[in-house]
Amino acid sequence: MPNRNWPDRSVTLALGKLTPEWAARPTLSGTAGTQPRKQVPLGAALLLALSLGWSAAQTAAPAPTVPPPAPVTTPATPTSAPVTAAPVKPRPPAANYVALGVLYYDQGNFSDAYLSFRAAAEADPMNSDALLGLGRSQSRLRLYVPSLDTLKKLVTQDPRNVSGYLALAQAYQAQYVGTSDRSTIPGTLDAALKVLDAAEVATRGGDSDKLDLNLSKIYNERGSLYRLQRQNIKAIDAFKQANTLNPDNGVILYNIGDMYYATGNIPEALNNLQLAVIADPSDPFNRAYYAKLLALSGNLSAARSEAAQAARFAPKNPYAVGQYGVVSYLAKDAKTARTQLVASIKLDPLRYPEFYYYMGRLELDQGNLKEARNNLTKAVALASTTPEYLYYLGLAYERSGVSAAPDRLRALDSYTRATTLDPGYQLALDGLKRLK
Repeated sequence: MPNRNWPDRSVTLALGKLTPEWAARPTLSGTAGTQPRKQVPLGAALLLALSLGWSAAQTAAPAPTVPPPAPVTTPATPTSAPVTAAPVKPRPPAANYVALGVLYYDQGNFSDAYLSFRAAAEADPMNSDALLGLGRSQSRLRLYVPSLDTLKKLVTQDPRNVSGYLALAQAYQAQYVGTSDRSTIPGTLDAALKVLDAAEVATRGGDSDKLDLNLSKIYNERGSLYRLQRQNIKAIDAFKQANTLNPDNGVILYNIGDMYYATGNIPEALNNLQLAVIADPSDPFNRAYYAKLLALSGNLSAARSEAAQAARFAPKNPYAVGQYGVVSYLAKDAKTARTQLVASIKLDPLRYPEFYYYMGRLELDQGNLKEARNNLTKAVALASTTPEYLYYLGLAYERSGVSAAPDRLRALDSYTRATTLDPGYQLALDGLKRLK
């Protein structure tokens, strides 16, 4: 899984209450735990919006009274009765739309969040919270260029808004990750790093009581950018700097563990993920990832317990549910693996290519080649730079079965792309030898 950002956790990097930065996480205060935001039913959200709008209408100035027409003394020609214009219903203030947008965003309903924040920005173009929510919602809907434009406008008119800079850097990251042909967006990650430099300047010139907290956010984002640039040592150093400033934050500890896993240091990865679970026991991301690392290290019994607990904590969290499926697959429990992986994909069909990959592996093990190819193709489409996904897609095309004939050309293409990404990937090299 990629490194985690602030506040990208809905469903569910929980949005916090650091006024006026509504999107900062509660754990950033340095406390050990997170109080999860309660789910608000959409009906309640709509009722809130209506009540706020009605309140605004009740307190608005009364419409002016239209004076009666002057009497006509010479009715030479008939005249129509004067038309009295209906009073214009006052529009709710931008803050009301922002509150509704936060409710929707918290619940992962990014389409309605986008509409709410857009209405807020139209009602008050200078409202920083409206622009912040709008830019983040646009990014989650893959409207990358509009998102960048919105957030650039925010930091231009509010140059001390640290959350705005962080959101802009995250939007650049999202554009980079979500664009298949990265030659069309050159310099994206470098632009994001420059945004973080500006964020640090704004932070050091702002509130001293938030200095360490905001710097920890900035270093965390730098670590994520360095990882995307494959500068692993710089990434680990940046995350450790963030950890020094905010030692009990589960997101930072998660990211340190994730980087150690990416560099092959499983013991250090496990150690940091365990610390993340201790720092925030109710966090389903930390516990689910910790479970997967336990499984990969061979401790399947503990892994299954942790994964099941994470899924119980957050049954609507696609990452927690999916990792329960991954751990079940690694433990050779195909039935549970299938149930959990299918449920995770239904919860979020686009965010986690890993779960299509393991679903493809499961189908491949069971000889369902058509389904295996379908799932592995989706995994590759969502993460085209992962050599393992390409190798197993090639293997699915190389094999033959009742439901599908072998496709040598596609198998060769997949193996070739895998070895291009990782020239020393032995499984893919062996696949090329078999077919040449």
